[in-house]
Amino acid sequence: MMEQVKEHASSTANREIRSVRVFNAPRELVFKVWTSPEHVAQWWGPSGFTLTTKKMEVRPGGVWDFIMHGPDGRDYPNYIKYREVKSPEKLAFDHGSGPDDTKGSFYVTVEFEEITKNKTQVTMNMLFQTAADRDFVVKEYNAVQGQKETMDRLEGYLTLLS
Repeated sequence: MMEQVKEHASSTANREIRSVRVFNAPRELVFKVWTSPEHVAQWWGPSGFTLTTKKMEVRPGGVWDFIMHGPDGRDYPNYIKYREVKSPEKLAFDHGSGPDDTKGSFYVTVEFEEITKNKTQVTMNMLFQTAADRDFVVKEYNAVQGQKETMDRLEGYLTLLS
């Protein structure tokens, strides 16, 4: 297992949260558990969170409308609109709290790279509209740690499926 959550040198680095992780699972399986409501409910979100999916249409222009339920009982509405779906290689989407959330939304790319037949590198990049938006999410929602915990949960779930 390898993971990096880091900023990288680019003109948008101060607006990004980027993570890279290698999973011991075939790329097709990793992609499937990212794009199937019954699978994603088993691992999405930081430790202690649960998930309710209202709608999931994984296609360009499709939406994933869901609520993350925090361990403290607080609900976090989420709304993803897919821009690009290239199975099993890439997902690209806008992520906000609802269909009309333009202020707090951010752009996400998730790339699935086959390292070997049973190893997949996932690179997830979250690009915020401003550095202040990124900093707010990091501070207020502990986004870097939350992303790490989400990837930890994905790794545990993939282990169960293997």
